[in-house]
Amino acid sequence: MGLYDHIQEAVAGIRSRAAIQPAVGVILGSGLGAFAAKVERPVKISYQDIPHFPTSSVVGHAGELILGTIRKVPTAIMSGRVHYYEGYPLETVGFPVRVLAGLGVKSLVVTNAAGAVNPTFAPGDFMVIVDHINLTGANPLRGVNDERLGPRFPDMSSTYFEAGRKAWHDASREVGIALREGVYCGLAGPSYETPAEIRMLQRIGADTVGMSTVAEAIVAAHAGIKVAGLSVVTNRAAGLSSSPLSHDEVKEVGARVQGALCDLLSGVIGRLG
Repeated sequence: MGLYDHIQEAVAGIRSRAAIQPAVGVILGSGLGAFAAKVERPVKISYQDIPHFPTSSVVGHAGELILGTIRKVPTAIMSGRVHYYEGYPLETVGFPVRVLAGLGVKSLVVTNAAGAVNPTFAPGDFMVIVDHINLTGANPLRGVNDERLGPRFPDMSSTYFEAGRKAWHDASREVGIALREGVYCGLAGPSYETPAEIRMLQRIGADTVGMSTVAEAIVAAHAGIKVAGLSVVTNRAAGLSSSPLSHDEVKEVGARVQGALCDLLSGVIGRLG
C-alpha cells in the first residue's frame, strides 16, 4: 500500500466522523492552540484516531484535528504538528497537508513560532511570510512522484499567494494589530542556531527562523494549495539577545499573544473562505 492509499484511508477515517468539507485548513504552531476554542460546532479527532496520521511529542502541540466553522467558513484546524527534528522524514511531516488536500482544502493558513533574525523585530511581533528558504537539507517530495498528488517539479514562486498576504493585512486593520512582512527560514533543529549561523541567515535574506512550515508549504504547493503564512516572533535569535534561548520562552510569548492571534486568524479565515 502506497502513499496515495494511506491518504485515502486517513480521509475516509475523518469523513466517517465529520460530514463537513473544509475550504480552509489551519496549522497552529507551538503554544498557539487556544484558537481551537473559536471553532463553532467543532468535531475533534485525535491524531491517534486518524489512520497513518503522525503524532507529536512536543510540549505545546495538542495533537488533534478540529473540524467546524469560523465566520461561517468550513475549516479544518490542526492543533499541533510534527517536526523533522522528532525523527520523522519530511514526507511524513507533510502527510497531514496531503490529507487536508484530500478533504477539499484550497487555502492553508500556517502559523509558527519563530526567532527574529531581522534585528528590528521583537518578541510579540507578527510577520506575514512572503517567501521561505529551505535549509533543512531535505525535501518532502524526494522519491518517486505520484501524479495523482501533484507534478514532479512544482513551481514554488507563488506559494505564499498575494491574496493570502492581503487577507492578513486586511484582518490586521480590522483588529488593530501591526504586521511585518518577511522571509522565513526553516532549519532542521532541534538545537537552536549559533550566532554565526544567524549572521549567515541575515546575509541570505531571512527575517525569521524556525523548525517547521517549510515542508508543509512545499507539499501544499505540490497539491495546488495556496499558503497564507504567519510567524509569531517569540524570541530574538542567537547573538541578538543576552538571554539563553529556551522553549519555555517560546511558550510564554505564544501565550501572551494568543488573544490577538486568535482575532487575526478569524479575520483571515473569513476572507479566504
